[in-house]
Amino acid sequence: MSMRELDRLKTMQRVVDRMLRVGQAADGLGISCRQVARLVKRYEAGGAAALISARHGRPSNNQLSDGVASRALAVIRQRYADFGPTLACEKLREVHGVCLSKETVRKLMIEAGLWKARRQRAAQIHQPRNRRACVGELIQIDGSDHAWFEGRAEACTLLVYIDDATSRLMQLHFVPTESSFAYFEATRAYLERHGKPVAFYSDKASVFRPTRDSVECGGRTVTQFGRVLYELNIDSWCANSSQAKGRVERANLTLQDRLVKELRLRGISSREAANSYAPRFVADFNKRFGKAPKSDFDAHRPVRDDEDLDLIFTWRVPRKVSASLTLQHDRVRYLLPDTADHRKLIHRYIEVFEYPDGRIELRADGSSLEHVRFDKLPFIDAGAIVENKRLGHALRVAQVLQSQRDDRRSQSMPSRTNSGAKPRPKHAEIGKKQPSKFTLDDMNAAMQRRAA
Repeated sequence: MSMRELDRLKTMQRVVDRMLRVGQAADGLGISCRQVARLVKRYEAGGAAALISARHGRPSNNQLSDGVASRALAVIRQRYADFGPTLACEKLREVHGVCLSKETVRKLMIEAGLWKARRQRAAQIHQPRNRRACVGELIQIDGSDHAWFEGRAEACTLLVYIDDATSRLMQLHFVPTESSFAYFEATRAYLERHGKPVAFYSDKASVFRPTRDSVECGGRTVTQFGRVLYELNIDSWCANSSQAKGRVERANLTLQDRLVKELRLRGISSREAANSYAPRFVADFNKRFGKAPKSDFDAHRPVRDDEDLDLIFTWRVPRKVSASLTLQHDRVRYLLPDTADHRKLIHRYIEVFEYPDGRIELRADGSSLEHVRFDKLPFIDAGAIVENKRLGHALRVAQVLQSQRDDRRSQSMPSRTNSGAKPRPKHAEIGKKQPSKFTLDDMNAAMQRRAA
């Protein structure tokens, strides 16, 4: 008998001897009172043998067929020894026609020593890393989204620049959202105050890690922010975990406590006022928490005279000049004057420079090109006759068309929150049901149907 069956035997004997009630026995065994009554009858009729399961000595109905487990394990050893159980299960089913559940494959691999259960794995250890030797050798940067003004103003993002060698705050800058132009603004202020560090250390956000909208620079694919750092001869690295850039992560926690309270005590309720107060807070923070570097050498380098920061801190994209001397950028068409020099650019790619203030400049071969913005808005019949009953619908259609003409910016273009624009909706919101996009033809067709 198994231990479970022995426990049931003792319980049934106590019920028969009137030392235990049926309800108490049911609670102790975790079964129903009716099942306890059945077991008592079986025990009284057949004794202890009646409580032994009839499945003893019989094969399980769910056992694998002969040779299936050994065949699957042989295939896994030969071809999928370094695969996980889920992937190995898929390959066994798709390639070899062996249909097993992933938990069965996991059990087989664990028994064969090809896989370790999670509880058997050694815990991952993040060993501490020594600080850098001197100031400016490695600067950790991160954006902290938080209710910095505690409801007195909208939540915003604080861009934090902290020195790895000394844990000193090098730059604090409040921005609406974490975007490329926001980092352009904060990084330029950093360079003008401290100079160029050896490297920046960040997370894997799209501002730092190349995506489909990245550009080619120096034989590698980089983001717009990475291109800026490449032109300034500053290295940029991404951390593989939050623990790797723990100095800036811990600084964010401290700032979310101390800085929030300091802003409250001083009645600061705007980003502009907070940015004005930031240098005083940084000086006090560094006095309290800053560490002395191992070396007195400052690794910051001055910005060279030939490094035009206005030109470097721009968003650049290549655009092809058409046969009609036009090019399109961000849903806007630009027209180049018909000159001999401009005709040489036909079917060539030139660069569109977009400045933080929204100014657009076309450049080719290191020089700026004269251009004219060519807007061709959809035709609108200003004198259209609209019936009184259709006036409300016509107004709604007009509002939708106007919003479409106003919002010309493409989702692939940089965010303009640095100049006061509202943040774009998140990816989850973009997938939601949006208002239908009416066209002029749809409106005219609706009017004609209504008139008919």
